[in-house]
Amino acid sequence: MRLSRRAATASALLVTSALALSGASAAVSAPRIQATDYVALGDSYSSGVGAGSYDSSSGSCKRSTKSYPALWAASHTGTRFNFTACSGARTGDVLAKQLTPVNSGTDLVSITVGGNDAGFADTMTTCALQGESACLKRVAQARAYIQQTLPAKLDQVYDAIDGRAPAAQVVVLGYPRFYKLGGSCSVGLSEKSRAAINAAADDINTVTAKRSADHGFTFADVNTTFAGHELCSGSPWLHSVTLPVENSYHPTADGQSKGYLPVLNSAT
Repeated sequence: MRLSRRAATASALLVTSALALSGASAAVSAPRIQATDYVALGDSYSSGVGAGSYDSSSGSCKRSTKSYPALWAASHTGTRFNFTACSGARTGDVLAKQLTPVNSGTDLVSITVGGNDAGFADTMTTCALQGESACLKRVAQARAYIQQTLPAKLDQVYDAIDGRAPAAQVVVLGYPRFYKLGGSCSVGLSEKSRAAINAAADDINTVTAKRSADHGFTFADVNTTFAGHELCSGSPWLHSVTLPVENSYHPTADGQSKGYLPVLNSAT
């Protein structure tokens, strides 16, 4: 019998309390579901922009066979995989266009979303082209949006997932910090701009982690795996400004397979 997300969490808490009362000790966690029906939602960080090897049928969504969802599905034999993540997607796009395969039979859902709502592309374009002052101002605007507006938008998405698949394990993955501060870059953005962009990434991860936890979802922090592989690290798993320009500031194939995939594996 499959437990609902909240029931599983409650069961784990009851067991923990019983062990504490009896003086026993053990590591207890909510039961994990053996995923056989997996739906991957979200934006370009989930579709795999920057990793190459795009499925031609996905068009402008640019779903890559080297993306972390595709790699996870390929490594779990028998998985029924629905891949609706799409480049450029915002929370409203997930709600309007991506949720059809999510249903009561779904075992696992993964998602990255919120960066485009906060103006990711415009912020990075401003920082790359208009100098430090304009960059810091635009990042401040993005951070205000993340704090004031994004939480409610994430709630709408998470509520919709929970309503359609109440027993599914939902893994919400974060975004990596872009820059290693004090790193090897001698040109490009100022150190103040790089620090501000990293702070915005921390903000969105903090907000996302809180909203996902409040829905009983698992938040997966990719900074644990991307550490030492940011831009200016000498061994980046992110594209800097590059051609095609849409790849800029997106994970490389290594970023997907070594940065994102391990945290999804750990969560599931």
